[in-house]
Amino acid sequence: MGSLDLNYDDESFSSRRQFKPLDPEEFRKQAHQMVDFIVDYYQKIESYPVLSQVQPGYLRTRIPQTAPYSPESLETIFTDIASDIIPGMTHWLSPNFFAFFPATVSTAAFLGEMLSTCFNSVGFNWLASPAATELEMVVMDWLANMLKLPKSFMFSGTGGGVIQSTTSESVLVTLIAARDRALDKIGAENMKKLVVYGSDQTHSMFVKASKLAGIHPSNIRSIPTNLHNEFSLCPAVLRNVVEADVAEGLVPLYLCATVGTTSTTAIDPVQPLAEVANDHGMWIHVDAAYAGSACICPEFRHYLNGVERVDSLSLSPHKWLLSYLDCCCLWVKRPGILVKALSTNPEYLRNKPSDSDAVVDFKDWQVGTGRKFKSLRLWMVLRSCGIANLQNHIRSDIRMAKMFERLVKLDPRFEIVTPRRFALVCFRLNPFPSSNAERTELMNRKLLEWINSSGQIYVSHTIVGGVYMLRFAIGATLTEERHVVAAWTLIRNGAEELLKGLVI
Repeated sequence: MGSLDLNYDDESFSSRRQFKPLDPEEFRKQAHQMVDFIVDYYQKIESYPVLSQVQPGYLRTRIPQTAPYSPESLETIFTDIASDIIPGMTHWLSPNFFAFFPATVSTAAFLGEMLSTCFNSVGFNWLASPAATELEMVVMDWLANMLKLPKSFMFSGTGGGVIQSTTSESVLVTLIAARDRALDKIGAENMKKLVVYGSDQTHSMFVKASKLAGIHPSNIRSIPTNLHNEFSLCPAVLRNVVEADVAEGLVPLYLCATVGTTSTTAIDPVQPLAEVANDHGMWIHVDAAYAGSACICPEFRHYLNGVERVDSLSLSPHKWLLSYLDCCCLWVKRPGILVKALSTNPEYLRNKPSDSDAVVDFKDWQVGTGRKFKSLRLWMVLRSCGIANLQNHIRSDIRMAKMFERLVKLDPRFEIVTPRRFALVCFRLNPFPSSNAERTELMNRKLLEWINSSGQIYVSHTIVGGVYMLRFAIGATLTEERHVVAAWTLIRNGAEELLKGLVI
């Protein structure tokens, strides 16, 4: 037999052999360097403007237009991160970040993320990574127990939970499950009759998810709320809207109730809303992305009363349970409906455990196929922190919010606009109550611009019921009382500058 000529270029082959993408000892060295860089960033984070002050397109002028042909040192890359990347960051982990909702972190979650990245497990089915699947099942039951969810949402009962990336995905997959269940009954030709419901305070992703699920835009109901009901969805109004749709020959499909809306943390009353949904055979999903985490504390658990009557529930531990992005926990009462709608079974993924229905394959609980070992992160948080410390973390944020609320109330130039329930305070500058609404809104827009352009803190805004207001959300992991007091001092100084006519 003759020799096999592979036609390798000796020089290039030798070069490839010398390149080691993962050299254990080099990894040890560089990982230590990276940890030092990260720790230094956390220690210096208060020295950076919270809201990035760069202009659009700034980065393209600072970095080369092509990737380097030869490798560059980690030291060189660190230098560029400090000079080019960090100035373009809005620092969500800054203790002076009070915008939107927080993105919380912890040492435990970081270590869990390192492990998840270390294993690089692609756990689409049980066989691909049994530990990834089974730990997720255990952790989802742990958190369900912390929330005192009924057994119908647990693997130890008749339901189960899965870690999605975002609330948007949780809503989308449950919408698809509800849609397919309904079309099995009424026929695919009646797709245009399906109607979905939320309030005008439901997150904007609900409309997007509904469109992705094929719901006709004219059949996406956004039911008005008002200050009288504290911007929660009124069950009586919902019933009237649903019954009017039924009278028109439409088919109620899905209700998205919210526990802690984005704008004001309004609470939709789960139990009476579930009664309406149940009466009309609708799937009811509870979006508790932010406020749901607080329900691990007994004093807030009543916000989930009636959850035993809903079909699905989601909350995002990355918002308030210290677990880094991205981590959204979704529980469903009847997983079989979800799996029926989302399952795929190509030959190359078939295996005996899956074919026997003896295991859970999480690829059939989500939009995509591949998935990270995300449960490691949540498992590390729950074990390293413990329930007591997580409860105390939430209570501490709420105490600081109460303190900020008191400071606002003590200044007659300001007012609280909506009730504070958790760690979000909605307020506005209103020194001249007799002023017209346009002037008051303009003052608050100018105040927000002054505050955020200072770089010292970052605050966001919303408009609810036609009222423009500032949102002060406490929850960044590093925030302490002194940061809240300093933020209020800055806000008051901005108001004084504004009212002296220096800004407007």
